Amino acid sequence: MPSKEAFFDHIAQGYATKGDYIAMGAAMFQGEAVTNALVKVPLKTLNRHGLIAGATGTGKTKTLQVLAENLSEKGIPVLLMDLKGDLSGIAKPSPGHAKIEERHAKIGFPFQAKGFPVEILSLSEQDGVKLRATVSEFGPTLLSRILDLTETQEGIMAVVFKYCDDNKMPLLDLKDLKKVLQYATGTGKAEFSKDYGRISSSSTGSILRKIIELEQQGAERFFGEKSFDVKDLTRIDADGRGFINIIRLTDIQDRPKLFSTFMLSLLAEIYATFPEQGDSDRPELILFIDEAHLIFKEASKALLDQIESIVKLIRSKGIGLYFVTQNPTDVPNEVLAQLGLKVQHALRAFTARDRKAIKLTAENYPESEFYDTKEVLTSLGIGEALISALDEKGRPTPLAATLLRAPMSRMDVLDDAELKALIKGSELVGKYNEVLDRESAYEILGEKIEKAETLAQEEKASPRRRSTARRSTRMNPVVKVLTSATFIRGVLGVLKKVIR
Repeated sequence: MPSKEAFFDHIAQGYATKGDYIAMGAAMFQGEAVTNALVKVPLKTLNRHGLIAGATGTGKTKTLQVLAENLSEKGIPVLLMDLKGDLSGIAKPSPGHAKIEERHAKIGFPFQAKGFPVEILSLSEQDGVKLRATVSEFGPTLLSRILDLTETQEGIMAVVFKYCDDNKMPLLDLKDLKKVLQYATGTGKAEFSKDYGRISSSSTGSILRKIIELEQQGAERFFGEKSFDVKDLTRIDADGRGFINIIRLTDIQDRPKLFSTFMLSLLAEIYATFPEQGDSDRPELILFIDEAHLIFKEASKALLDQIESIVKLIRSKGIGLYFVTQNPTDVPNEVLAQLGLKVQHALRAFTARDRKAIKLTAENYPESEFYDTKEVLTSLGIGEALISALDEKGRPTPLAATLLRAPMSRMDVLDDAELKALIKGSELVGKYNEVLDRESAYEILGEKIEKAETLAQEEKASPRRRSTARRSTRMNPVVKVLTSATFIRGVLGVLKKVIR
């Protein structure tokens, strides 16, 4: 049986790093933490994406918090999706506790309580910096995939965007898009047919219904101006710490379409905006997507292909994506295969399906002479996890059951007064919270339709005017004769003879 000393050497060699790193905690041997057997994640490999998984109540959110804090402290900005509303406490230092001190003594380094720079963002009516994007910024391809359009409908969407580009009509919000679709098969039917080909009213009707479905999930608040500049996610505070940007999503858990729409638009905008970074020593931005199953749950095949493509490509921009979910099987295999860091909290084997999931999960981790992976997965305690990362050369590190360090910030939410004070002090609220509604396709086409209707009414009335004019013209010779001086003198002469 391997000794504790052999285990320590195994971990020390496997997690050795020359560059900067984040210490996750201490590796465990036979259920006990081995002091100073540190499990380290090199900053160099953090753009290789990752997964935090585990059953409810096993500590996934605290692991996310630990990673976000340490990234911030290293000067790396973070974006968190807060669907449960329990991450705002990162702005305040932890009150500390004897058990936390005891945990860190076992790990091998002292505990420090700290608060971190936090920016509160919002997609809905909740307070915070408002996140918006225009329809034009989405583009026809991404919007078509979000709406799950057919190939024919996707072609119509491309024509609509082309028409708006050709005619200098900004597509800012969903009412702009709906107006153009209605115009294409209504008043503007002849114009579209001439320049872009015939468009079926049944196809535009189907697209409109899908847009309305998206609106019913609250998307009208997201589409519009002022668009959020993704570069504002990469701010650093005066102390050199990266901002932790927290998007409050507690009121859209039942609206997965809006959540996935936002996520894809954000990732697409980041990919289009950020420069190629190459092989860097640290990432530019890390995104944590909590309740990740909401993205994949109702996604079409086209949408899943888009997500997989973005996950593959975006790491070259220095961006790391971390999916947080209950079970690794919530994430498609094509995406799961792209993830470098895996932090697996305990899984529960209550049913045959659970046991099957545990077996599949165990197969995703490197084999270890020190662990029976399936057994460890069901025996981990709260704040413990199986970890497999990548070393600086991109090779998998040894599998390590890990006693995780505690968060340095508060493991609880801010109260209302603290939250309002945090938002009030934001530099971005004033920049983004004013709603703009400049002239766009809706107003331009509205005027165009009104002029067309007025012209049609005038043309409808003009035949009556021409008929009246013709009748007037036919009477003119008679009028001329009756009113001429010669005719009047003749009549007067006849009257005089009669009187005599």
